[in-house]
Amino acid sequence: MKGASRSTAAPRGAARGLLTGFSALVFVFFYAPIVVLFVFSFNNSNSISIWSGFTNDWYGAALDNANVTSAMSVSIRVAVISTVISVVLGTLSALTLERYRWRGRMVFDAILYLPIIIPDVAMAVMLLLFFSRASDLISLVPGIDTSSGIDSLVLSHVAFNISFVSVVVRARIADMDPSVEEAAADLYANRWRTFWRVTLPQIMPGIIGGALLALTTSFDDVVISSFVAALGSTTLPVYVFGLLRKDVTPLINAVSMIILAISIALVALSLLTQRTLSRSD
Repeated sequence: MKGASRSTAAPRGAARGLLTGFSALVFVFFYAPIVVLFVFSFNNSNSISIWSGFTNDWYGAALDNANVTSAMSVSIRVAVISTVISVVLGTLSALTLERYRWRGRMVFDAILYLPIIIPDVAMAVMLLLFFSRASDLISLVPGIDTSSGIDSLVLSHVAFNISFVSVVVRARIADMDPSVEEAAADLYANRWRTFWRVTLPQIMPGIIGGALLALTTSFDDVVISSFVAALGSTTLPVYVFGLLRKDVTPLINAVSMIILAISIALVALSLLTQRTLSRSD
């Protein structure tokens, strides 16, 4: 019996070691480029790939660069405004699709998730054609100025962020216990009070998670923003992409690390917030 147990333990140990080594290779494949980017963002050379010493001047140059700060300002404005609009519309869409049955619901559900399925290039071309054809009509709406490019960027980001918010919020709604809302109704709470006192607190982790996901997606977008953005409304990722066509210096490494740090911070905040709210439940 001991010999049989040893013979079965040996293949299990070998398989465990093989899986551990494969997992390590996967992590190296994904994160080694980030480590290389981080190291070479401190390169004291005009070359992005030849190391010649340590310096943090490139980060200072990035923060002192008017084009970088302007692009970062545009990215933050577009991300925040589009996220607020997407959270409101995405949450309402999730509640409508999950709680009510109405004619055309399946069609609306399919259309809502199209931005997740279709390629970014195809959606970018569609949005570019839409804004080029509808600019005269949109300009009639008070408060919208498509010539600046900011409003076009916001509307474009809302178009694909609604889907991400709706997916996250719907998952949260599906896990809710409907008896809690029924109990509120039994205590003579109307629908509005039930929503604010019962439904909204329960789906808040999904709303916050969807908001942070939309914020990250909007801030990191390149393809759609490069098609829709007008002169003077360049976002930071699009500006970094444009640097690749010019003289490439470690400045691009520093700016890329700034974008990566902001994205990681948003993802970490999303996970921490959802975990905290889940524990409080």
